[in-house]
Amino acid sequence: MSGKNSNFAFMNEFVTKKQIKAVKSLDTLKGRKAENAFKAEGTKCVIDTMDHFRLKGLYATADWITSHPLKGIVPTEVGRGVLGEMSSLTRAADVIAVYELPVYNLPSDSARENLVLALDTIQDPGNLGTIMRVADWFGIHRIIASRETADCYSPKVVQATMGAISRVKVTYGDLPELIDYLDSPHVFGTFLDGSPIGETKLSSNGIIVIGNEGNGISAEVERKVTSRLFIPPFPPGAETAESLNAAVATAITIAKFRGL
Repeated sequence: MSGKNSNFAFMNEFVTKKQIKAVKSLDTLKGRKAENAFKAEGTKCVIDTMDHFRLKGLYATADWITSHPLKGIVPTEVGRGVLGEMSSLTRAADVIAVYELPVYNLPSDSARENLVLALDTIQDPGNLGTIMRVADWFGIHRIIASRETADCYSPKVVQATMGAISRVKVTYGDLPELIDYLDSPHVFGTFLDGSPIGETKLSSNGIIVIGNEGNGISAEVERKVTSRLFIPPFPPGAETAESLNAAVATAITIAKFRGL
């Protein structure tokens, strides 16, 4: 998995300045693409992801290594100063794992077997991470996303998913084309002029489109929608905020689809 010439290290290899720089570079999309890798930080995040991705590097303090024995894996022991140089967090965690970026196939029948989320330029990493966490909770394991949507392997998103990144697979591309590829008879989207979601016949399969935080669903994607939904405020007609947060709207929408 790793060797003396690798940009990452584990199994008690000596850590070089080049490797420290490589781990730090994973904070950026450019760095993740160059290294074909992403990182997880902190005990919960690392333990939740360890069995789901190919390990390229593992770094931890001596105390963490002693208190968290791993079968067949010996992390590279580093000091807190080195972890701080590698970390994207304000306060570095005791352990950082580096994984190879996964490659997922998108089965064309995904939206016929289950619900699929379609993200139309979700730009806030915290929103994306929370949406993935909500999807995981409600048994949705496929997301299609526009190329302009935040990168799900950025450190902020990985942290915000709370382990959901291990189970929720995201495919990026031209969103209208991805919707066409899935060929679902049901494409739902939320709009201010839609039908109240509680009064609309919903489906256990299909595509649910989540629009951009500020601009909603784009015109190109809107043309693919077959059912327009609306999450009404309470009480009806009351003066409220202009809109719901994208992650909150996602949670409410999926809960309705799941019959809650």
